[in-house]
Amino acid sequence: MNTSTTEKPEPTVAKPSYVKLAMRNMVQKGGTSLQHFALTAFALVAVLVGLAYLTH
Repeated sequence: MNTSTTEKPEPTVAKPSYVKLAMRNMVQKGGTSLQHFALTAFALVAVLVGLAYLTH
């Protein structure tokens, strides 16, 4: 008997989305992610205030 025609395909496991991977990574890193976020937010505000001052 040829069983190759009755074989069921293996179920494919969906890969986690990039958002889920990023969130998992952020939770694992803890304080480092918050520190980088705060630094980025501060730099963005500084750039915006600097541009507002220069174009005033």
